[in-house]
Amino acid sequence: MKKIVYVDLDGVIVNIQKEIDSLPDFIKKAVGSDIDRIDEIFKDPEPIDGAIEGFKRLFEEYDPYILSTAPWNSPKAWEYKRLWVERHLGVYSYKRLILSHHKNLLCGDYLIDDRTKNGAGEFGGELILFGQKPFKTWTDVLKYLNV
Repeated sequence: MKKIVYVDLDGVIVNIQKEIDSLPDFIKKAVGSDIDRIDEIFKDPEPIDGAIEGFKRLFEEYDPYILSTAPWNSPKAWEYKRLWVERHLGVYSYKRLILSHHKNLLCGDYLIDDRTKNGAGEFGGELILFGQKPFKTWTDVLKYLNV
């Protein structure tokens, strides 16, 4: 049986920060820290370098799933995330997207996430903090997971 690995969407597969940074200053100022109110940032952000191929390569040795948190007050964001996964990950995404604000409730071996919020810090398996040493890139993560 293959080990289960969950991969966070925003900040690990999707470059959501680039979308946020590209917003006009007046919009950022108007919404403040509640940036999730802007549904459009989830519509079609660019993937992080190596993320698409990296996620597909996980299938060689693991049973991978996409795990993401979506803003509760933005049903459009949920839809945009699902469509993004389907569009960019194709057959690899079929029924593999899980949206949850409680990542610690999922059972698995690894969680690749860029932060410890929404239960990621309490995940029962091993948390791989993407974007931080020693997991700065997808190449680093795949090497660690022997893929």
